[in-house]
Amino acid sequence: MLNGVRAKNKQLLTLILAAAVLIRIPIALLMGDQVTVLPGIHDQVSYDALASSLLDGRGYSFTKNWYPFTPANTPTAHWSFIYPLYLAGIYAVTGYHPLAARLLQGIVGGALICLLVYLIGRRVVDEVTGLVGAALAAVYGYFIYYNVALMTETFFIVLVLFSLYLGLELKEKPVLARWALLGLALGVAGLLRQTVLLFVPFLLLWLFWELKKSGVHWWYFAVPIVIIVLLIAPWTIRNYVVYHQFLPLNSNAGYALYASNHPHLGTHWSNDNIVVPVPDELAGQNEAELNRALTRKGLEFILADPGRYMRLTLDKTLEYFKFWPSSDSSRISNLNRVFSFGLYLPFMLLGLYLSFSRWRNFVPLYLFIVIHTAIHLLSWPSLRYRLPVDAVLMVFAGITILELAKQLKTWRRGLSPA
Repeated sequence: MLNGVRAKNKQLLTLILAAAVLIRIPIALLMGDQVTVLPGIHDQVSYDALASSLLDGRGYSFTKNWYPFTPANTPTAHWSFIYPLYLAGIYAVTGYHPLAARLLQGIVGGALICLLVYLIGRRVVDEVTGLVGAALAAVYGYFIYYNVALMTETFFIVLVLFSLYLGLELKEKPVLARWALLGLALGVAGLLRQTVLLFVPFLLLWLFWELKKSGVHWWYFAVPIVIIVLLIAPWTIRNYVVYHQFLPLNSNAGYALYASNHPHLGTHWSNDNIVVPVPDELAGQNEAELNRALTRKGLEFILADPGRYMRLTLDKTLEYFKFWPSSDSSRISNLNRVFSFGLYLPFMLLGLYLSFSRWRNFVPLYLFIVIHTAIHLLSWPSLRYRLPVDAVLMVFAGITILELAKQLKTWRRGLSPA
């Protein structure tokens, strides 16, 4: 009987993963074999340009002045270093065919997101919860759209989910190989989007708390940190050679803090007003210098008027969690917003509430949700930055759906005698 249930669950998982792949292929074909500006995925133009530059031997640079502050034919550190390498590798093999990169990313990334949601759900609750969460991820509109966009989102979500799964597994079996794999996953995730590095200390502190009585060697906790440092170090050295300044990884943090809290926004976040030119007095500084100078200016904006900053942050919160249509959004953005996040949000929130009765199982998931959300509410609240949180919340939405099914079954049994 038990083997039969396991075989059925394995078949269901296979069908879910196959469905996820089959749904994403036509969307990739629809986006096509060119890279254009589409709603919410403007950055794919930049990554495509960087990939072409790498193949042409110009390194990480653009042939013309580029957003937000990179002059033409000047080395940049603003964008992820490794995602253009992925695109350049695909183009080197297939020729210039963005569709090939879309298809590979949609197939592999889409399937892995669903698989990892399943594994996490199985670990924190049970196998059925994992299956429901994976099914929800397979048909989630935002994932379908962004999985085939040529940006960092897909691989970043995969690595975040993999890191959380490894953390949960380490709690049960803290073998050295898993510590090394955790460092590798977090390090590569940081190379895609450096904000995840702020989550690393919290995850390690949670593991320390859970394992402090298990006899794990203290230096095991240093293994992920060492691996992360080793992965980042080549890019830090590259930046020092280019800018003669210390810049650990990317130069985008300062601009994000500066532009997203600029006084011209007042207390209202507007996607139409977030592109802010670099101040004239900073003209001519390299990206490492600009990163530091813009960070200082961003902090000055906050400290000069904390009240305005708090009101602006509240408005950013509405933007970050927006689930209703908006007149300043495209049709595809409104459809995605209402019929993906808007449809799923009640199930996600109720699932969070239901999970509190066994909260210890979910601590690393709670930590990621809170920390990742706080980082972007306090700086740049783009909805695509919320997608890794959405992926984690699939597990909680699965909890809700199963609880509702249970209650419905109980209600129907109560009506049976009548």
